[in-house]
Amino acid sequence: MDIVTANDLLWDRQIFDRDGVELGKVDDLELSEGDPPVVTALLCGPTALGPRIGDRIGTWWAAVGRRLRPRDDPYPVRIPLDLVSRFDRREVRLRVRADELPADRFRQWTRRHVVERIPGSRR
Repeated sequence: MDIVTANDLLWDRQIFDRDGVELGKVDDLELSEGDPPVVTALLCGPTALGPRIGDRIGTWWAAVGRRLRPRDDPYPVRIPLDLVSRFDRREVRLRVRADELPADRFRQWTRRHVVERIPGSRR
């Protein structure tokens, strides 16, 4: 079994679905409570990144993320590790399509409620 560090292969790596659609970046990790801890899920979105940044900026970043998400969406976005097909030093590839993940709901909501309201964004 290979042992890797989160910094080497996971944090800040671009996440792609099985069709190559970008979903965001790995902002934090969910770990098991065992000894040693094992990564159980990838966390992404501002509510995952905020605590990692820390201090006032991190608190502000997480608050913005909570306000911009749909009310019924859990946060942060959690991608179970069993959905990952491979990862390397540049990217994380998933076994599923973007529309099968909660990460895509946030992206669609943001596009509908924020981006499309910007003049000229519907090109």
